[in-house]
Amino acid sequence: MTADEPAFDPGLLIDVATAYLFDDAPSLTQEQVAEAAGVELEDAVTMWRHLGFSEVGPGVVAFTPADVEALRITRRLTELGVVEPERMPQFVRSMGRSFSRLADWQTRLLLASLSGGDGEDDPPLEVLTEVIPMVEEVQGYIWRRHLLATASRMALRGSANGATSSTTVGFVDIVGYTSRSRQMSTRALGEMVEWFERVVTDLVVERGGQVVKTIGDEVLYTVDDPFAAADLALLLVERAEVDDRFPEVRVGTAHGPVLARLGDVFGPTVNLASRLTSIARPGRVLVDADLAERLRERADDYRLRRTRRTSVKGYEHLEPWALKRPRSRGDRGD
Repeated sequence: MTADEPAFDPGLLIDVATAYLFDDAPSLTQEQVAEAAGVELEDAVTMWRHLGFSEVGPGVVAFTPADVEALRITRRLTELGVVEPERMPQFVRSMGRSFSRLADWQTRLLLASLSGGDGEDDPPLEVLTEVIPMVEEVQGYIWRRHLLATASRMALRGSANGATSSTTVGFVDIVGYTSRSRQMSTRALGEMVEWFERVVTDLVVERGGQVVKTIGDEVLYTVDDPFAAADLALLLVERAEVDDRFPEVRVGTAHGPVLARLGDVFGPTVNLASRLTSIARPGRVLVDADLAERLRERADDYRLRRTRRTSVKGYEHLEPWALKRPRSRGDRGD
């Protein structure tokens, strides 16, 4: 094998995945799958499109009995009322996006790992045959644990998916990300973002919060306890002072009603937190008036200063409050 030749043939991953995931080779057309599952062809095609699957033309043999069973299950979920018909497209899109990103990351990880081998260990085909079922099993375990955790949070809040409840929403944003991306190598940038997401996730979870999603150089999270949310925000902006790998950030956070739906959060409180983040100075935390009022209950733990009113998209007279730690003895100035 020369230096220019890949150490691993990616085609093996396709062969193993096909053999493991589908007991049978493709033998059905989309028309046959829809008929066997008892659903309209248009509905089946729409679902596959929402899942992010590649389009398959009429009469093309590209499906297996597993596709029939998947359609039957989605139909049954609707019949049982688990997913309302009008919400099925959102349900399917959410799953498709989540699993697409997960599969992309896992595939790249597997290929990178196998391509870096020296060929003296187990053959790649045997490794994949063993690893793929293990990954699926771990995914199932993680899903069950998150299902339990989410159900517990909803029980404590007294709300279900699609219901509105009050919580604290925060955005943490990497300062100067655009300029950094131009100056850093792709690998260095990736390592920085990976460390940023890892540290933020750890800190959020440690304080009883939940990471909702990552948006490029930004992380959206929620914390039910406003005091824990304030402590978290301060820890996030202080992290760069003690961790050279963690980039300088700014945080905007607001408290109020939030609509939780399909793993995401919506509403004015989310928009307000985002606007606060956009105007926060590097290394600083801005909170809304509602959260500031709540934090005054523990005036000895926080220092709040009302900043100049400003106008941002959707808010003509936004009143931000700067959040800092209390002064130590001997400190002067703001």
